[in-house]
Amino acid sequence: MIAAAGTGACATAGNTAAPADRVQGPLLTDVLFDGRFDALHQPWTELFRRDIFRYRDGLTPAERSELAYERLRVVNDTIESVEDMVSSTEQLVSLHEWLGVVDGSLTTLATIHYNLFLGSLLRLDPGRTVDLAPFTRLRQYGTALITELGYGNNAAELETTATYRTETDTFVLHTPSPGAQKFMPNTGAAGGPKSGLVAARLIVRDQDCGIFLFLVPLRDERGPLPGIRVRPLSETPGSAVDHAITSFDQVGLPRTALLAGNHADLTTEGAFHSAFGSRRRRFLASIQRVTTGKLCLSAAALAGARGCLTIAVRYAHRRHTFAPASRSGVPVFAYRCHQTRLLGATARGYAATFLLREATRHCAGPDAIESAEAEVLVAAAKGWITWQARDIVVECRERCGAQGLLSANRIVDLLTPIESTITAEGDNLVIWTKAGADMLIGRGYRPPPPPTARSGPLTDCPLLLDLLVRHELHCLQYARSRLSRTGTSPMDRWNHAVNPALDLVDAYATRRAAQAFLAAAQRVGDKATRSVLEQLFQLFALQRLAPHAALLLADGHLTAEAVRDLSAAIDRVGAALAPHALTLVEAFAIPDAILQAPIATDGYDAAYDDPGGPWQQVPVS
Repeated sequence: MIAAAGTGACATAGNTAAPADRVQGPLLTDVLFDGRFDALHQPWTELFRRDIFRYRDGLTPAERSELAYERLRVVNDTIESVEDMVSSTEQLVSLHEWLGVVDGSLTTLATIHYNLFLGSLLRLDPGRTVDLAPFTRLRQYGTALITELGYGNNAAELETTATYRTETDTFVLHTPSPGAQKFMPNTGAAGGPKSGLVAARLIVRDQDCGIFLFLVPLRDERGPLPGIRVRPLSETPGSAVDHAITSFDQVGLPRTALLAGNHADLTTEGAFHSAFGSRRRRFLASIQRVTTGKLCLSAAALAGARGCLTIAVRYAHRRHTFAPASRSGVPVFAYRCHQTRLLGATARGYAATFLLREATRHCAGPDAIESAEAEVLVAAAKGWITWQARDIVVECRERCGAQGLLSANRIVDLLTPIESTITAEGDNLVIWTKAGADMLIGRGYRPPPPPTARSGPLTDCPLLLDLLVRHELHCLQYARSRLSRTGTSPMDRWNHAVNPALDLVDAYATRRAAQAFLAAAQRVGDKATRSVLEQLFQLFALQRLAPHAALLLADGHLTAEAVRDLSAAIDRVGAALAPHALTLVEAFAIPDAILQAPIATDGYDAAYDDPGGPWQQVPVS
C-alpha cells in the first residue's frame, strides 16, 4: 500500500533534485530519441533550417497550397533512396517527427504520398510492374482515394466499382451514387499531375470479389483526365491541402491497374483466386499501410506538441509579471500554478515520446506490423498520443495568453494539423472502440500480471507503475462484467461495455507509456539526469492517477493519507522540477531556425520591429 511521503528521485525518495546545471541536456536528448538522434533525426533538422521552410505570413490559401507542394519537392530531392525510406518504418516516422513542427499541410502531403501511396504501391506490386520513377522523383504526386462521402470508418462497405471486362482485359471504374464519391483526397489543381490509389469493389462476372486498390491517373497539366470529376471542398482553417470530392464516370483502366499483392489473382479468362476467403480480410490487406500511417500521424502530432512546449516554457521564463509584496516583477513561470501546468504537459510530452518509440519498435520488422498485438498497441498509441498532443498544445496556447493566438508564434497554427491527426487514418474514438473490443476478448492483448503487494512512499516509481497496472486491471474487470450483462440485442449488450472498454484502452496506453518512460529513465547512467527524469515520471504518474484515487482507495491500494496528500505531492514534484524546465524542453533539440517563434527568443518584444522577421509578409518565391 502506498502512503504519503515527500518527493524526490525514485531511488532516493528523500533527496531533492540536483541543481539545474548538473542535468545533462544531451543525455535527455539521447534518451528521448533512443540514442539515434544523429543518425535518424539530425539530417531532417538540417534540411528544415532552409529558407524554403521559413514561416510566411499573409499568404492566400492557394499560395500556401502551392508552397506545401514545392516544399515536398525539396524534401524529396534530399532523400537518397525514396524506396528505402518508405520501406523503413523508423525512417518514415522520424521524418514526420520534424514535418509536424514545420508545416501541417506539408505533413499531410508527405503522409499521403510516401506512406499511403508509395508504401501501398511497393507492397501491392511485388513484381514491380509499375514504373515508380515518376513518383519517387515527384514528376507526379501520388494520393489515396479510399473514404467515400457516405462511408468513412465503415469503408469496407464502400460502393465504388471496378468491373472487369474479359473481352478487353480492362476494368471500368465507376461511381454509382452520390454517396460513393471519394471524399477529401488531395486531387485539386495544386502541385500538378497526379495519380491515385483508388479503393474500389472488384466485380468479376457479376461477382463481388471485395475491395482492392487500383492505380488510376487522375490529372495532367491541363486538369482532370476524361471521366474524372473533381470538385474542391470548402477551405479547412489552418490547412492548405487541396482537398476535393472526386468521382468516376465509366473510366477505363488497364489490367495493370489492379494492385492485388500476393493475396489475390485474376486471370485473363476472368477466374478470380484469393488466399483469403473473407472479403473483409482482402480489404484490410489492401489498406495495411494505414497502420504505419497511425505511427506517422502520431509522430507529427507529437512534433507539434514538443514545439509548443519549447515555445511556452521559454516564453514563461521571459514574460514578467508582478510579485506579491515586491516592487520588481518575476517571470510568470515563478508561479506554481504556471509551473505545474507546463511541467505536467512536458511530462506527458516525454511519456508520449517514449510510447511512440515503443510502438515503432514493435512495427519495425517486415511482418511485425500485421500482428494482432501490434495492431492493438498502434491503435491505442495513436489515439493516446494525438489526444495528448492536442491537450498539450491547448495548454501551451493558454499559458502564452494573447501572444499564443498569433500565427507568427506558431502555437495556434499547430493545433489544426493535430486535429487532423485525430481524425485521419481512423477516427480516434472508432479505432479505440475496435481496440477495446479486441482487448476484451484477448485478441492482441495480454493483461499484465497483478503486482505483488508491497508498501512504499507516494513517490516510489515502481509502486506508481504498480498503481497504473492495478487501474488497468480494474478497467478490464469492470468492462468484462459490463459485457456479460444481458441485453435486448447485441448492440444493447455492447453499449453496456463500450465506455468501460474505452477506459481500458486509455489505461493500457497510459501503462505502456509509463513502462517505456521508466525503463528509459533507468537506462541513463548520469545520476543527476536520471533523477530529474524519474521525477518527471513521478509527475506524469501522479497526475494520471489522481482522477482514479477514490477507486484505488476503495480497493485498498492507496491509504487515506496518500489520497489527501496527492495534490500536495504533485506540487512538490513540480517545485523540484521547476529549475530544470528549460533543460527539459531544450532536450527536444528543435533548432531556433525551425521553431521561428518571436516569443521563444530573447528580446522578443524588440523582434517585432525587425523588418526581416519571419512574421513579416513574404511572397512565394
